Amino acid sequence: MLEFAENQSTDRVTLFVNVILPLAISRLYTYRVPFELNNVVAVGKRVVVQFGKSKLYTAVIDEITTIAPEKYEAKYLMEVLDDRPVVTSQQLDFWKWLADYYLCNTGEVMAAALPAALKLASETRIMLNPDGNFDRSLLHDKEYLIVDALDIQPILSVSDIVKLLGQKIVMPVLKSMFDKNIIHISEEVSERYKPRKRSYIKLNPLYNEADMRRELFVELERRAPKQADALLAYLKLSRNQSLVSKNDLMEESGVSAAVLKALSEKEVFIIEERNVSRLYYDEFEMGANFELSPAQSNALDEIRDHFIQKDVVLLHGVTSSGKTELYIRLVEEALHNGKQVLYLLPEIALTTHVIERLRKYFGNDIGVYHSRFSDNERVEVWQKVLNHEYKVVLGARSSVFLPFDDLGLVIVDEEHETSYKQFDPAPRYNARDAAIYLAGKYQAKVILGSATPSFESYFNARTGKYGLTELTERFGGVSLPEIEVVSIAEEIKRKVIQSHFTSVLMTDIQTALSNKEQVILFQNRRGYAPVLICRVCAFTPKCINCDVSLTYHKSSSHLHCHYCGYKEDNINVCPACGSTHLEYKGFGTEKIEDDLQVLIPDSRIARMDLDTTRARNAYQNLLNDLEEKRIDILVGTQMVAKGLDFADVTVIGIINADSLLKYPDYRANERSYQMLAQVSGRAGRRGKQGKVVIQTYNPQHRVIDQVIRNDYKDLYLTEIDERKNFKYPPFYRIINLDIKHKDADKLYQQAEYLAIELRKHFGDRVIGPEYPLVGRIRNFYIKSIMLKFEKDGVSIVKVKSVIRDIIVQFQTTPLSKGCIVQPDVDPY
Repeated sequence: MLEFAENQSTDRVTLFVNVILPLAISRLYTYRVPFELNNVVAVGKRVVVQFGKSKLYTAVIDEITTIAPEKYEAKYLMEVLDDRPVVTSQQLDFWKWLADYYLCNTGEVMAAALPAALKLASETRIMLNPDGNFDRSLLHDKEYLIVDALDIQPILSVSDIVKLLGQKIVMPVLKSMFDKNIIHISEEVSERYKPRKRSYIKLNPLYNEADMRRELFVELERRAPKQADALLAYLKLSRNQSLVSKNDLMEESGVSAAVLKALSEKEVFIIEERNVSRLYYDEFEMGANFELSPAQSNALDEIRDHFIQKDVVLLHGVTSSGKTELYIRLVEEALHNGKQVLYLLPEIALTTHVIERLRKYFGNDIGVYHSRFSDNERVEVWQKVLNHEYKVVLGARSSVFLPFDDLGLVIVDEEHETSYKQFDPAPRYNARDAAIYLAGKYQAKVILGSATPSFESYFNARTGKYGLTELTERFGGVSLPEIEVVSIAEEIKRKVIQSHFTSVLMTDIQTALSNKEQVILFQNRRGYAPVLICRVCAFTPKCINCDVSLTYHKSSSHLHCHYCGYKEDNINVCPACGSTHLEYKGFGTEKIEDDLQVLIPDSRIARMDLDTTRARNAYQNLLNDLEEKRIDILVGTQMVAKGLDFADVTVIGIINADSLLKYPDYRANERSYQMLAQVSGRAGRRGKQGKVVIQTYNPQHRVIDQVIRNDYKDLYLTEIDERKNFKYPPFYRIINLDIKHKDADKLYQQAEYLAIELRKHFGDRVIGPEYPLVGRIRNFYIKSIMLKFEKDGVSIVKVKSVIRDIIVQFQTTPLSKGCIVQPDVDPY
C-alpha cells in the first residue's frame, strides 16, 4: 500500500487504485481516484466502478499507487462504500494464492468469497420495501422519481435507475433510501443492512425493592388482573434469565400485547428494542463438565506433542471414538491463548447438528457460516468475525473466506469428504487444502479428523509430513457394530427377498421396531426409479440437454434430470412404438420409502435426500424428529452417513453395496470403504451394540471384508501400490482440463489441438482427450484431458504457468470461438 509522511497532504496527489473485479478477467484493473476521495481510499475497501460501456460493479481495492496505466486511460472510481476495510490484507494474499494454485482468476475467487450483500452490479434489483412506512411528501426529487417508477414497474435494476436519473452516481441516493427503509436491495450495498429487532421487557428500577413490588402487585390485582398476571410472569422468568423477551412473557402469562403496552404506559415495564442475531436467539449456559476417557486423554497429549514439531496432525479415530470432545478441548486451549478458531464441516446440513453440541461449551462466542444463510445473515457473520465478536466459526467450505485476524487453530472434521471440493463454478478449490495453506499464513495449527482418512492425508501422516494420532476404541467401551453380509443373489434364488429387502434385513428391522429402536437404510441414489424403459422397443426417456436418462420421481409424477434440473411429465405410452408396456428399472430412496410403507404399514418412515431437504430447515427438522423418536425408519442417501449420532439407532441397512463398488474410478475402493464404514458407524452408539446388514451380489468382495474387519490399514496398503504403479495421487498430481462446446465436431477439433499443444511441453504426461462418463451436460459437449505430474522433481508452479500460457494462446485462435476450457486442479 502507498504510504505518505504524516505531514504530507494527499489532497492534490493524483492517486490510482488497482482493484479486483468480481469477473473472470486475468488482471487487476486501474481506476483514478477523485481528489476528494484521496484520504478515503484504503486497501480492502469496496468501491463502485464502471467497467465496460455502462456496467457498474463493486470492486475491492488491492493496491494504491501514483502510477497510471500505460495501455488505457483510467476512469474515475465513483464511490467508496466502506468506512473501513471489509477485506483484510491476509485475505487478499489468500485470494491470489487460490487463483494461482487452482488456475483461475482472482476476480472469480472474490465472487465466491464475498457474500452477495457485499457485492453490487448493474443488474442488482431494487424494489419498494413492502413493510416500509414513509411520507412521500418528504422525499427529495430524485427519491420521488425512483418511488414513482417503482410504483409503475415493481423491480428496477441499478442500470435502470442510472438511466432514470440521467446520472452515473446513483448509489448515494439508493443507500439513503435503503437506510430510510423505503426500498429493498437484493444485494445490499453496504454493511448497514436492516437488522433483526426483538422486544425485551425490563422492570422499572423504581420497583427494585420488594416492598414496592408487593404494593404494585396488590394494586394491579385489584384494578387490572391481567396486568398483575404479566408482572407475576415477568418476576418468574427474570429469575432464570437476564433478559425477558416480549414474546416469552406473553406466552408465559397468556396476556396480549395491549396489556404489556398498558404497563409500559404506566411506566411499570420498560420495553426495549434490541438488535439480535439472525443466527441464534436462546441463551445457552456455558460449561465443559465432560471427562475424557484414558484413550482420549492419551490422544490429546499426543496431539499436543505433535504440534510442537508439526503444523498439521491427522486424528484417525474410529466412528464414535469421541473426536468431537478432543476438538472441544483444543478449541478451549486456542481461546485461552486469545486465538480465533475455524471448525470446518463437509456439509451444510451437519452444522445444525454439531452446533448444538458446541454451543453448550462456547455460548455466543461461536458463529455459523454457510451458503444456506440469507445474504443478511452471511454479512452479519462476516462483520462479527471482522470485529472479533466471533472467536469460533463453524461452517462449510466457504468459511475459509472469512476475514480472520488472529487464527490459531483450524479443525477439518471428516477431512476425507468430497464435499470439501468445489466443482462449479471456479475457484474449484478443496477447502481442506485451502484451510491448511490459510493456517500456515497465521502460524496456526491444523487438526484433520476422520475415521476413514483420505489416502493423501494418511500418506502424509505415515511419511512424517503430518503428525498421526489414532483412536482405536469407541468412547465408553461401546463395541463396534456387528456386520452381516447378505447375498442378494442367494436370497432371490431361495425366493425369500421382499421387494429390495432381504429376509435378514427385514427380520432385523422388525426386531428393532419391536424393541422401540430405530433403523437407518442407505441407498446411494435418490428418486423412485433411475430408468424407465419400454419392454417392446427398449426406448428410454432422456434429457434434452444432457446425455443421461431421466429419473422418475413419484412424489412429483415427473421425470427429472439430476444434472441440469430439466423435468417432464411421466409417460404411460411409449412415444417411439406406442406400446403401453413400460417398466421401471432400478430403485432410489423414494422407491425404498414407498415399498416400506406397504411392507411395514404401522412404522413411521421418513426420507432424507436432496429432494426432501431443499427447504432451509428441512434437514434439522428431520434430525429433530429422529432424535425425539417421531421417526422409526429413516431412508437416505449419503447424507445419513455423515456425523449423525443418535442413541436409539441400532440397525443400519445398506440396500445395495454394489452401486458403490462398481463405480469406474481409481478411487472406487477407497470411496466405497469410506461410505460403508461411515454408514455402519451410525449404528450402536451410546451404550448399545448395533447391527449392520450389507446387501450385495458380491459378498466376497475385498472391500466388504475390510469393512467387516474395520481394517483401514489393509485397504490403504493394498491400494497404495496400485496408485504408485498407475501414477495416481498421492504420488502424482492431477490436473484436468474440461473442454466444452455446443458443437460436437468443433469440440473434437479444439480438444485435439489443445492436447497436441500440451504434449509439446509435457509429453506422455498428457492423457486424452476422452469423453467423460456423461459426454453432454446442459447442451455442452465435453471432452476431458488429464495431466499427471510426479511430485518429486517437477515444479508444479512452472507447470501451471505453462498451462495458463497454452490456454491463453489457445483462446486467441479463431478455433477457440464458442469454446470453454475449465481447469480443475486436484479434481478428486
